[in-house]
Amino acid sequence: MAVAVVASMPGTVAEVLVDIGDAVSAGEELIIIEAMKMENPIKAPASGVVKAIKVEVRDKVVVNQELLLIE
Repeated sequence: MAVAVVASMPGTVAEVLVDIGDAVSAGEELIIIEAMKMENPIKAPASGVVKAIKVEVRDKVVVNQELLLIE
């Protein structure tokens, strides 16, 4: 069962720290979103393998937008 990782705030994707196929642990930083001139890490809600990345660096995101999937 896949777990969707979503944006907790609107902003711009500053960095994607993982690739498809990477094993990640719960709490690991996956994506950095820049909002209000601050870098905010988006962390893995669960352990698993990154199955899909749905954003790229410089993409604008909104609250609850799906960023990636962990399975």
